Amino acid sequence: MIPDKLRTLPFKGQITAEPLLGGLSNESWKVTDATGSHVVRYGRDYPFHHVDRTREVMTARAAHAAGFGPRVEHAEPGVTVVEYLNARTWGPDDLRANPDRIATLLRRFHQEMPAHIQGAAFLFWPFHVIRDYARTIRTGGSPFTPDLPALLSLCAALEQAQIPLPIIFGHHDLLPANFLDDGSRLWLIDYEYAGFGTALFDLAGAASNAGMEAEETDRLLTTYFGEMPAPPLLRAFDAMQCTSLLREAMWAMVSDLHLAAPGADYKAYARENLARLDAALSLYHSRHGSPK
Repeated sequence: MIPDKLRTLPFKGQITAEPLLGGLSNESWKVTDATGSHVVRYGRDYPFHHVDRTREVMTARAAHAAGFGPRVEHAEPGVTVVEYLNARTWGPDDLRANPDRIATLLRRFHQEMPAHIQGAAFLFWPFHVIRDYARTIRTGGSPFTPDLPALLSLCAALEQAQIPLPIIFGHHDLLPANFLDDGSRLWLIDYEYAGFGTALFDLAGAASNAGMEAEETDRLLTTYFGEMPAPPLLRAFDAMQCTSLLREAMWAMVSDLHLAAPGADYKAYARENLARLDAALSLYHSRHGSPK
């Protein structure tokens, strides 16, 4: 059964449609018409996640112009249609096997995207996001509210471990499923959280979301920076890996209050990331001492 809302979009001729599963906050479909295949993505603004769809569409168009993302074919409030790429969605094993390739892609993305960005600049600073998430969780009656004092204390300690770095334009949501491989090149999709920041959240997010080991993260950082980073940068990176997992856990806590994607268990996803955060903090402590 093809939903009526798909039939109102400007496709050519008869269409077929199949849902694309796996998203935690948006509804996506693969639609094929007389011109080929397309991806239709439904999603409204999410102020509680700092998501603005107008900004996301602008960024997606900029990413296509810069050679990193698929072409935006149609956009209207609440829905975006992009070209369907004949490409394989990556999993954690792919990221762990290709740290050099990821670093090269991210360095190009960070350097080349600013020339294509339009309008007011958007800043993504994960520590602000975490603090703002805490406000939403506290006022929303979340079962995770008792955890907030400890999580905010940790957030402050991890922020203190950061060092000054150049401002770049980052993706900021580097889950493995946001990498597509067509056999000759990598693509990035989903630009909800893209904005200006430092390189470390993207590097740390790619590493932590894939569960990279030390040798893999060393290759990632050495390729990105051109040399093995000095100890203060390594400490900031390891702290940012913890930050990435903390932000992902609190994203799930907020989503549990406001979203209801089919099949998504936000509480379980929050607990999964908190468990991974505990493991990352143990490693951080063994390398750098207490993050105070």
